Amino acid sequence: MYSTMQDVPLTVSRILEHGRRVHATSTVTTWTGEPEPQRRTFAEIGDRAAQLAHALHDELGAEPGSALATLMWNNAEHVEAYFAIPAMGSVVHTLNLRLPAEQLTWIVNHAADRVVLVNGSLLPLLAPLLPHLPTVEHVVVTGPGDRSLLDGATARVWDYEELIAGRPTRYDWPELDERGAAAMCYTSGTTGDPKGVVYSHRSIYLHSMQVNMTESMGLNDKDTSLVVVPQFHVLSWGLPHAAFMTGINMLMPDRFLQPAPLADMIEKVRPTHAAAVPTIWQGLLAEVLARPRDLTSMARVTIGGAACPPSLMEAYDKLGVRLIHAWGMTETSPLGTVAHPPAGLTAEEEWPYRVTQGRFPASVEGRLVGPGGEILPWDGESAGELEVRGNWIAAAYYGGVDGEPFRPDDKFSADGWLKTGDVGIISPDGFLTLTDRVKDVIKSGGEWISSIDLENALMAHPAVAEAAVVAVPDEKWGERPLATVVLKEGASADYTELRAFLLAEGGIAKWQLPERWAIVPTVPKTTVGKFDKKVIRKQYADGDLDVTQL
Repeated sequence: MYSTMQDVPLTVSRILEHGRRVHATSTVTTWTGEPEPQRRTFAEIGDRAAQLAHALHDELGAEPGSALATLMWNNAEHVEAYFAIPAMGSVVHTLNLRLPAEQLTWIVNHAADRVVLVNGSLLPLLAPLLPHLPTVEHVVVTGPGDRSLLDGATARVWDYEELIAGRPTRYDWPELDERGAAAMCYTSGTTGDPKGVVYSHRSIYLHSMQVNMTESMGLNDKDTSLVVVPQFHVLSWGLPHAAFMTGINMLMPDRFLQPAPLADMIEKVRPTHAAAVPTIWQGLLAEVLARPRDLTSMARVTIGGAACPPSLMEAYDKLGVRLIHAWGMTETSPLGTVAHPPAGLTAEEEWPYRVTQGRFPASVEGRLVGPGGEILPWDGESAGELEVRGNWIAAAYYGGVDGEPFRPDDKFSADGWLKTGDVGIISPDGFLTLTDRVKDVIKSGGEWISSIDLENALMAHPAVAEAAVVAVPDEKWGERPLATVVLKEGASADYTELRAFLLAEGGIAKWQLPERWAIVPTVPKTTVGKFDKKVIRKQYADGDLDVTQL
């Protein structure tokens, strides 16, 4: 028996047209640093996306399936590109503006990007790369910037507003295969070359629906979301596409990502939600404690990309802002789990659930695999590597324009599950708790020590702003933990005090306490704000850290 249901393709153009018509008055507000931010309605965004599609197709010769890059901050023009490029049949390729020049060059050439849309403030980053980007034929510049930096470029240079001006505000969006490519992001390339993840129209559509569900972010047209997570970081965690489904108003910070302007825009625009990595919220917390602002409109914050220290959750609870833990990665679009406690619990009973990474939605399956390849039970005790599969989970990496998709054995299992590289446990009711990364777990004398547990315990100390723990070689035990600590401004603490705190207040076993310590001015970060532990390990190996051994 066959079903009697219609089969309508799940495409980005359907999301765009729905938002433009049904949520026409919802807004994208871009912070400009001026007294009044820039505001555009979804209807205006839809009109301008159509104009951009006409320009890209008619003037720049963009073709179906071709990769068109964006090197942009979070702003309205970037949202327009998010929709125009995939809806017309091309592929939007978001470039991580914080990557080293050689990685950016490699990525653009691997993707064979024909067009780069760039914010004028980022021209000093793009201009030196252009002589090494033979596939780039056009550069489209939006906003103020020194255009003279592009003098002599072989690529033709366009002004965004002049390019789209006067073009039709409607576009006959083609009927596309929902399984065709719509967008692509590259992993950060911490080991080897960056790897391309290509999202389909179908995966984006289904992921957007999940973002809007109450068990995930649960937003609607009464909400305004402060979208701090970069649009180049896993499509801004799906928020722009999800917004056009349900009318979520978006507040885009553009290049103003420092704690002070973030506090200012929260107080002025009054968002009800926000999304970003923990380091953003640590900086904002220090800012508002030093120079108070009213954050009370922002009732909830989705926090992911790295484990959130419980002490940070507690600090924001006191400000009336609820941090909601989530987990995901580039290969998972990124939504994997979100930590909403079960209903009917007291605040005290909720806490053990809140500090987990959260529960799997119906469209994401998770399993734990032991060191011998055995599948471990969901018993809240058995620890193994997390593997996932689902409708918006990568099945392979992009092989380049002339290459086939490839599936490295260390990233994909023989039966097609994604190996996440995360170590954790899963409770019987599906709550995931990550204890470490496979590459970061400390193997000491045949036992595992969780670097995350040590970091969270250290960051609960009142004098500690940040702490990162890595494994370093040890003649007796194989590996032991090295703790690097950033102290709060004006604070002091000695290593003996910190060890005693870990033992008495952090619940850390005595044998797990670090013997090696270093006070550092800052913890190195990756391009998306995570602790960059490979840098710390290299600093230790090269003798660049002032290490005290107790």
